[in-house]
Amino acid sequence: MPRPIEARIDLAALRHNYLVAKRHAGSARAWAVVKANAYGHGLLRAAAALGEVADGFALLDLDEAIILREAGIRQPILLLEGFFTAADLEICATYGLSVVIHRLEQLQMLRHAALPVPLPIYLKLDSGMHRLGLSGGQIPAARRELTALAAAAAPAPAPVTLMTHFAEADAVGGERCIHWQLERFAQMLADWPEAASLPVSVANSAAILRYPQTAYAWVRPGIMLYGGSPFADQEAAKLDLKPVMTLHSRILAVQEIGVGERVGYGGTFVAQRPTRVGVVACGYADGYPRHAPSGTPILVAGQQTQTLGRVSMDMLACDLTDLPGTGVGSPVVLWGEGLPADAVAAAAQTISYELFCALARRVPVVEI
Repeated sequence: MPRPIEARIDLAALRHNYLVAKRHAGSARAWAVVKANAYGHGLLRAAAALGEVADGFALLDLDEAIILREAGIRQPILLLEGFFTAADLEICATYGLSVVIHRLEQLQMLRHAALPVPLPIYLKLDSGMHRLGLSGGQIPAARRELTALAAAAAPAPAPVTLMTHFAEADAVGGERCIHWQLERFAQMLADWPEAASLPVSVANSAAILRYPQTAYAWVRPGIMLYGGSPFADQEAAKLDLKPVMTLHSRILAVQEIGVGERVGYGGTFVAQRPTRVGVVACGYADGYPRHAPSGTPILVAGQQTQTLGRVSMDMLACDLTDLPGTGVGSPVVLWGEGLPADAVAAAAQTISYELFCALARRVPVVEI
């Protein structure tokens, strides 16, 4: 018998969540963000599930883009960090990829590449995230490069879309949220008259749901596709998002301990009453966060209880004291259906993104 742990991926839920993004985005098209192995859900699995409905796919790695093309994906594919060397450009052209340009050197490499077909460009501006993107002072140079690129291009100039990325789209009101970045974005383009006619992409999951007026031409849903809420104060289910990944396991053993007895490495949990301790086949080597403290929610036989003590490499403990019908073999949900990943992540002082992406290769995956 295999070890009793598996991740179940609900492909219908993935499609549902994408369509929720589309519904909020109105007439805008939506890049399905499948970077990081589709947030741990499986690149090809996610692409196959969304292939009939997705307007396009956005990811980071050139190799992954090639995998999608060779798997039969014909929708646009966007490289969110663009290309890294001039040698990448011919491959991008061969596979018909769109590229994010976030520094002037990329434009210069593109101008000198003499490609047989123009590459669609997403010109990324740094409106305040200070991660990737051109500054306002670099816009004139970028315009010159684009003009030279258009003059040299054959058979036609590359289509250009303007983009930026919100740092605080999950915020509500106040001085921050999205408004200061939208104002800065507009200021950066104030001396570029032609920019008014270019398509724009700014909205991530949080902006799609909370500020749908920012949908513009293209939106970029990420975490919401996988059933995670982009908001700390709002559950995914209330946003009509369904969990895609459910991490299942079972109880391996049960220990009966008395008052004052300790559980796990370091003895960080001390029993305050006679306690039934369930040992679960899941640990940090499976992707469960080691730093999750005692009290992190967990489902056993459909009933919520809590973890006890430190998470081990292959096991963790939970409290079965008030669940008398449970024991060895009882089913466990670590996160997913019935137990939002966001709740587990919040208890572990992290985010659901990390839980999904950390799923270990040794965990079997079953598609629903």
